[in-house]
Amino acid sequence: MKNAIIVLIGVIIALLIVGGAIALTNTGSDDNQTDDTNASVIEDANDTVKNATFRDDSNSSSDDDDVYVVSEEVKFNAQQGEGYYREVTYSDGGFRQFDVDTGELIGSSYDSDQDKLPSME
Repeated sequence: MKNAIIVLIGVIIALLIVGGAIALTNTGSDDNQTDDTNASVIEDANDTVKNATFRDDSNSSSDDDDVYVVSEEVKFNAQQGEGYYREVTYSDGGFRQFDVDTGELIGSSYDSDQDKLPSME
C-alpha cells in the first residue's frame, strides 16, 4: 500500500512538471512572436520617418527660436483603422503628425500648416 501511494505521488508530480513545461513553451513562443512583430513594426516606422521632421519657417519672429521638440511618438492610426503616424509635440503646445510610410505631413495644430495638409475631399 505504501509503495502504491509513492508511485501515485510520483506520477502526479511528473504530470505537473510535463504539463507546466508544455504550457510555458506554448505561452512563451506566442508572446515572443507578438512582441517581435510589434517591435519590428515600430522600429520600421521609426526608421522610415527619422528625417521627416518639418520645420516651420513661415514665422520669422525671434520667438520661434524658443520652440523646440518636446516629444516624438509613433501611434496607431485609429481614425483610418490601419497604419501608423509619428506625432511631434513642440514646447509651445503645438503638434505635427507625419505619415510613417511617406513622411508626409498629415496633421497639424499650426495655422501656417493648414495649406500643406492633404485635402479631405
